Amino acid sequence: MDIITIIIGIVGIAAGFAIAKIIEKSNISNLIKNAKKEAASILKDANLEAENIKKDKILQAKERFIELKSEHEQVILARDKKVAEVEKRVRDKESQVSNELSKAKKVNDDFEAKTQEFSNKIEVLDKKQAEVDKLHKSQLQQLEVISGLSAEEAKEQLVEGLKAEAKSKAMSHIQDTIEEAKLTAQQEAKKIIINTIQRVGTEEAVENCVSVFNIESDDVKGRIIGREGRNIRALESATGVEIIVDDTPEAIILSCFDPVRREIARLSLHKLVTDGRIHPARIEEVVAKTAKQIDDEIIEVGKRTVIDLGIHGLHPELIKVVGRMKYRSSYGQNLLQHSREVSKLCGIMAAELGLNVKLAKRAGLLHDIGKVPDTESDLPHALLGMQWAEKYGEKEEVCNAIGAHHDEIEMKSLLSPIIQVCDAISGARPGARRQVLDSYIQRLKDLEEVAYGFSGVKNAYAIQAGRELRVIVESEKVSDDNAANLSFEISQKIQTEMTYPGQVKVTVIRETRAVNIAK
Repeated sequence: MDIITIIIGIVGIAAGFAIAKIIEKSNISNLIKNAKKEAASILKDANLEAENIKKDKILQAKERFIELKSEHEQVILARDKKVAEVEKRVRDKESQVSNELSKAKKVNDDFEAKTQEFSNKIEVLDKKQAEVDKLHKSQLQQLEVISGLSAEEAKEQLVEGLKAEAKSKAMSHIQDTIEEAKLTAQQEAKKIIINTIQRVGTEEAVENCVSVFNIESDDVKGRIIGREGRNIRALESATGVEIIVDDTPEAIILSCFDPVRREIARLSLHKLVTDGRIHPARIEEVVAKTAKQIDDEIIEVGKRTVIDLGIHGLHPELIKVVGRMKYRSSYGQNLLQHSREVSKLCGIMAAELGLNVKLAKRAGLLHDIGKVPDTESDLPHALLGMQWAEKYGEKEEVCNAIGAHHDEIEMKSLLSPIIQVCDAISGARPGARRQVLDSYIQRLKDLEEVAYGFSGVKNAYAIQAGRELRVIVESEKVSDDNAANLSFEISQKIQTEMTYPGQVKVTVIRETRAVNIAK
C-alpha cells in the first residue's frame, strides 16, 4: 500500500508539472502576442509623430528661407542704392572738375595775354627810359658847359651850402632851447619833486631799542626769573637781550640794539609763558625754534614786499636781503620802510620824467641792501650793495644807481641821480631819522666785534646800553683760569681802542654741561 501510494503521488506530481508547463506556455504565447500588438501600435504612433515633426520642420525651413531671402533682397537693394548715389557723386565731381579745368584754361589764356601785353609795355618803357637818360645826359653836359662846373662839383657846393644853413638854424634852436631850459629847469624840477613827495604818504619810522612784553599777572615774573635767576640768565645768554624785570606792573622790558634779537626774545617769552614750562633746556629749545621761524618770516616779508611794489624776477638771495631790512634801521629809520618809500618815490619821479618806471622802483628798493651784510665789510654800503646786485644778475643801470647814490662812483645813467634824490627825500623828512641812535648802535656793534676777535669766544652780547659786555666762551677751548685772563684782555682792548662814556663791565661766562638720556 505504501508503494502504491508513493507511485500515485509521483504520477500526480508529474501530471501537475506537465499541466503547469502547458498553462505557462499558453500564458507566454498570449504575452508575446500582446507585446507584438503593443509594439505595432507604438511603431505606428511613432511613424505618425515623425511624419508630423517632418512636416513642421519643412514648414519652418521654408519660412526661414523666405525671411532670409527677403533680408538679402533688402541688403541688395540698399547696396544698389548706395552704388547709385556714389555713381551720381562721381558724375557730379567729374562735371565740376571739367568746369574747373575750363575755367583754369580760360584764366591761363587771360594770364598769357596779360603777360604778353605787359612785356610789350616794358619794352616801350625801356626805350622811353633810354631816351630820357640820353636827354638828361645831354642837358647836364650843356649845364656844365654853361656853368663851368661838373655835376659832382655842383653837388658838393649845394651840400656844403645846405650844411651851413642847417648848422646855423640848429645852433639857433639849441641856444633858444638852452635859454628856455635855464629859465624853467629849476621850476620844473621843484614841481616834479613836490608832486612826487605829495603823492607818497608814509608814517614816521623811528626804531627804538626797547620792547615791552606784557604779561597777565606779576606771578609770571617769578617763573621767568626762576630759581636764583637761572631762567632769566639762560634766556639772556640764548638771545643776547637784556631782560629788565622791575616794579612796572604786568610788563617786562626787553632791551637790545639789534631788532632781530629783540623779536626772537619777545616771541620766545610769549611761547614760554603760554606753554608754562620755563627752564633752561626748554628756553634754549624755544629760542632755536623761534630763530628758525624769524628766518622763514624774513623770506616771506621779502616776497610780500616785491609783490606789493610790482617787482618781478628778483633773485631769491636778494629777496632774503630785502626781508632782512625789516629788522635793520638806518639812523633810527626802519630800513625796509625807507627802501619801500624810496622805491615808490623813484617810480613816480621816473614816470614824470618819461623813464623806465620798473627799473627805477627796482633800484630804489635795492639801493641800501649793502646795510644788511651777513658779515662785516670794509666797503661802503653803496659799493657792497652794487657788488651784490652785479653778483645776482641785476642790470647795469640798477647796479650803477646803487653804487653811485652816495657819489662813491660816477653816475652813468639818469636813474642814478633819481635814486640819490629820492633817498635824500625819504631821509630828510622831519622825524624820519635820529643820528644819535645810529652812532649808539654802531658803538655797541664795535663793542661786540672786539670780543669776537679773541679765540674761543662763542657769543658776545652788549647789554645795559653798552655798559656791560657779556661774553660766552666754549668750555673746550677756554679753561676757568683762561676765562679770567680773557676778561682782562678784552677790557684792556676796549679801553685802548674805543671811545665810550663811563665804564664797560666785561663778564666772561664759561659753562660745562653733561647730558645723558635714560631709555
